[in-house]
Amino acid sequence: MSGYAPPIQRLIRELSRLPGVGGKTAARLANFLLHDSPEDARRLAESILEVKEKIRLCSICFNLAEGDLCPICADPKRDEGTVCVVEDPDALIAIEETGSYRGTYHVLHGALAPLDGIGPEDLHIRELIERIRKQVIGEVIVATNPNVQGESTAV
Repeated sequence: MSGYAPPIQRLIRELSRLPGVGGKTAARLANFLLHDSPEDARRLAESILEVKEKIRLCSICFNLAEGDLCPICADPKRDEGTVCVVEDPDALIAIEETGSYRGTYHVLHGALAPLDGIGPEDLHIRELIERIRKQVIGEVIVATNPNVQGESTAV
């Protein structure tokens, strides 16, 4: 990386912070962006800033939302008596893309991983329990990943 000019080195360092992006991929992305038009680069930078400024967590389910409620919690046609518990927004989107689930969700934003220092207090489990106490919920579907962390979270 020392052969690159300092601004490119900085961009490579920042890109390599992204999950799944190593040094070589970061360098390829940096070179792509370097050859991209200034307008395209500006749109990318603006979209990143817009997401950071406008996106928050839904006050009910902790899905990503532009306002107080995500589109699912704001939809009066959803079955509020059924809650599907997922680890992250990507899992929610995967279920939504099937088009077969019409209930609501609760996004934990992770899974229990004691070896990584992630305990129940780091997830939205307390909020899920409060939600179950306050709302009339007839069914809770736990849809965590089928791995050690997901299974321990489900229990």
